[in-house]
This record gives sequence, C-alpha cells and structure tokens, in this order.
Amino acid sequence: MKPSVRPPNRMQRQLQRLDRLPGLVRPVLRSAVLRRAVPFTGTAGIDFVALSPERVEVRLSSVRKVHNHIGGIHASAMNLLAETATGMVVGMNVRDDCVPVAKEMRMAFRKRASGSMRAVATLTDAQARWMQSQDKGEVTVPVTVTDDTGAEPVECMFTWAWIPAGPRKN
Repeated sequence: MKPSVRPPNRMQRQLQRLDRLPGLVRPVLRSAVLRRAVPFTGTAGIDFVALSPERVEVRLSSVRKVHNHIGGIHASAMNLLAETATGMVVGMNVRDDCVPVAKEMRMAFRKRASGSMRAVATLTDAQARWMQSQDKGEVTVPVTVTDDTGAEPVECMFTWAWIPAGPRKN
C-alpha cells in the first residue's frame, strides 16, 4: 500500500497491518478481511487487487453465481463492483469520526461485457483534503469499469457523502 502524506485513517491503519505479511499471501488475506467487513462483496467474490488512498482496484471473475440470463456478468454485480471500488477509496480517506454513505449512482450500459470485470476508482488530493477538513460533505468519485477485452461496457458515476459517526437524532 502506497503511503499517504495525510495521517492514515482507521481503514488504512488496519490494512497496513497486512503489509507485514509475505507478498504472496497478502492479497488473499486482504480480500478475506475486506470481504468479512463487507459481506456482500464476499458473496459475489470480489477480489481487492490494489488499495491506496488515491486508487482502489477491484476485480470480479466471470463465474456462474454472478451471471445473468445471457451468460454475462449481471448488471447488479457490475454495480456492486463499481460501488465497492468507489466506496473503498472513500473509506480510505474519510475521517475516523465520520461514516461514508452512498448518495447517488448512475449507470449506463453501453455494450455486452465479455468475461471478468475490473473497476478502478480514484480520488484526487484535493478531494481527499476536502474529506479530511469537513465534518460532512459529498464527493463524486470517478470509476472506470472494464471487461477482459479492455472495453468499458458500462459507464458509471457514484456520489458519496460522509456524515459524523454516532447515534442518529430523530
């Protein structure tokens, strides 16, 4: 995991503990830990390929349990993939006293996907600084979703908000 110029938040500190492990087992254990934290990612079988405060890359293999009726990756699985990438990059930057919440998503399906899929979400330094300086706010996170051919069968955008952690007031 690439070190950040900002102090690491809770998620970054937890993932840094895995950096002490041998390189071959680190990706497998990282995916296992994150799948346990967000159980639905484990149900679908999302692999966490790369995690840093600036960039998160996740992968979804083309296996029967995530297929639709025409044999490709289901639209809901594509959404989960993109949401996971964007949510993780936000989670790597949100302050410890705040909670990230998905606010809005847009998906446009452009063509049939071929094979496995990969999503890469990024945050700029300015976006990360904004998240660290505000008690609450929102950020639009760019994400690119590609299939095995390198094509982008779906275009999507996610807006994430963050709010102070703690009990909700009615």
